[in-house]
Amino acid sequence: MNLNNLKPAEGSTNRTGKRVGRGQGSGKGGTATRGHKGAKSRSGYSKKIGFEGGQMPLQRRVPKFGFTNINRVEYKGVNLDKLQELVDSKKVKDTVSHEDLVENGLAKKKDLVKILGGGELKAPLKVSVHKFTASAKAAIEAAGGEAINL
Repeated sequence: MNLNNLKPAEGSTNRTGKRVGRGQGSGKGGTATRGHKGAKSRSGYSKKIGFEGGQMPLQRRVPKFGFTNINRVEYKGVNLDKLQELVDSKKVKDTVSHEDLVENGLAKKKDLVKILGGGELKAPLKVSVHKFTASAKAAIEAAGGEAINL
């Protein structure tokens, strides 16, 4: 090992190229590679998110319309034929609760569930969920079951 073959450890140095803006003698003084005038040459410049060089930005070009109700309550819909499938596959017997639907992958734990009138229900089930459509409630009661709101 000699003085002529000493070098820093691998990865310990991270400066690449010349330091800019350190006087004319450095070769990168004056404008310090920023060019002449304009916002980009000034200190403190940062372009705004979505800035497209003066062109009308996308978020302002796209038309906005309609209304989003912030108080809307979303329900996970489950049709009657899905309940009949659970009965046919012997996963439920005479009662269907929110927990049963979560267990069988028809809803998630935090979902509000609404039973819809699609399909046909033959088994007399005691169904207890958050909401029912009028046709679903009528079909459950016609099959000899009971519809209970949570």
